[in-house]
Amino acid sequence: MTASRAAGWGMGVLPRIVRGEGSYLYDADGRRYLDGSGGPAAFSIGHGNREVNAAIGAQLDQVACGYRYLFTSEPLEQLSRLLLARCGAEFKHIVYSGSGSEAVESALKVALQYWDARGLPAKKRFIARERSYHGNTLGALSVSGFLERRRPFEGSLLDVSFVSAANAYRPLCGLTGAELVAALAEELDARMRALGPETVAAFIFEPVVGAAGGAVPAPDGYARAIRAVCDRHQVLVIADEVMCGAGRCGTWRALEHDGVVPDIMAVGKGLAGGYIPLAATILRKEVGDTILSGQGAIMTGHTYSGHTAACAAGLAVQRIIERESLVDRVRSRGETLRRELGAALGRFDAVGDVRGRGYLIGIEFVRDRATREPFPAERALSQSIGRSAFEDGLIIYPCAGNVGGVSGDTVIVAPPFNASEGELSELLEKLAGAIGRTLAAG
Repeated sequence: MTASRAAGWGMGVLPRIVRGEGSYLYDADGRRYLDGSGGPAAFSIGHGNREVNAAIGAQLDQVACGYRYLFTSEPLEQLSRLLLARCGAEFKHIVYSGSGSEAVESALKVALQYWDARGLPAKKRFIARERSYHGNTLGALSVSGFLERRRPFEGSLLDVSFVSAANAYRPLCGLTGAELVAALAEELDARMRALGPETVAAFIFEPVVGAAGGAVPAPDGYARAIRAVCDRHQVLVIADEVMCGAGRCGTWRALEHDGVVPDIMAVGKGLAGGYIPLAATILRKEVGDTILSGQGAIMTGHTYSGHTAACAAGLAVQRIIERESLVDRVRSRGETLRRELGAALGRFDAVGDVRGRGYLIGIEFVRDRATREPFPAERALSQSIGRSAFEDGLIIYPCAGNVGGVSGDTVIVAPPFNASEGELSELLEKLAGAIGRTLAAG
């Protein structure tokens, strides 16, 4: 058997996992790992939850999956009602899939079909942001401003137009506050006018950028400003909430924080908490109704869309989150956790920024705090910190290339929503230790 390796993380041969319990994972050698990043911000209620496992088992005892073109199911219908209630009255339609990449792919297809149903088939183009990541399928990768992950596939990707990242720590033209927001909105407006609004289908963005930037929330007012630009030019807004949504940022929809409603939203990861792959593309009423009335069906989906056991898992996870008020906990405890991280790591000159929302927190490392100069890419600092933490029994999420697509190092902390106070303290201690050891090693 070939030993598994973590591509791009520099992890070498991987340990074999055998068990998960709460916030911890255990390998075949008996070592215990605190899951300080929810894997890739996916495991929202930890591992081995007996209630979720029982719900999956009960569904499997009845039927694993009913094909979506032949059957509906109680778990699918109940989950859909729950999600639409969480999202708000503006939303009505859901397309299920198995991964965030598929959910984004479906969002792009829905946008194209919507304009075709409106009798505006020329609206085919997408605008996205630099330093963004939307998934591994060719369409989702096309709208991703992530140089390292795009490079091998250039030439086969869609022709997408990119505007600047919305990053207050590394801002456009050194601007701050309202001036930064105004400049970013004007850049988007100018790009739409240059392309011709009659050709633009949608603008896609992450309310809090995940892997491509290291938990970067947009500046206050940004989401409202770009919503206004898109409305002015009749362009749809797609919110990619695969990593930052489903409660991860302290509101069920990440954009609730900004008081903005997108036209199409992609969610995944924490939706079923990692128990069974599940994602969803959620549409505003007018978008779905227009497609259905004009063309009869939303033309996206897969064999296992709405997989019955996956919906049962998602329903169980979301009921636990609701019953235990875990989104409220993430909202209140997340701010405290971010302050605690800032205090614990502030002694390291290499820690330039601690940012994020809720339980999606990024730490950016710099060679010089004053100039915010990044470390050279060849040092692979974030990977080294990730390895050191892993060796000490802590899982975090290293990210690289957030500066110019080549250099720049961050790590993401994204614990389960129900992590205990003791587990959060362990996270702080082990993370500080890993950073200290890595920096001291040079």
